[in-house]
Amino acid sequence: MVVGLPLDLHGGELEAITPRARKFANRLKGRFGVNVELHDERLTTAEARSSLFEYGGYKALGKGEIDSQSAVIIVESWFENQYQ
Repeated sequence: MVVGLPLDLHGGELEAITPRARKFANRLKGRFGVNVELHDERLTTAEARSSLFEYGGYKALGKGEIDSQSAVIIVESWFENQYQ
């Protein structure tokens, strides 16, 4: 499994949310017994918004659509980093 790791623009941890993402990843690992990797999710929301806007304008910019597209970007980025 891949879980997005929220970081600031300089790669530092965000006080309120980064520890929550780490805790979530640990819970997934404990509950399902699978490997969980954390992957940098910096700027994925901005990239998702841009991508969705290109295809559907403002109508495509709902929170669910942005979150879904961000998840796709995180997983694709994780796969790309596996083969570098």
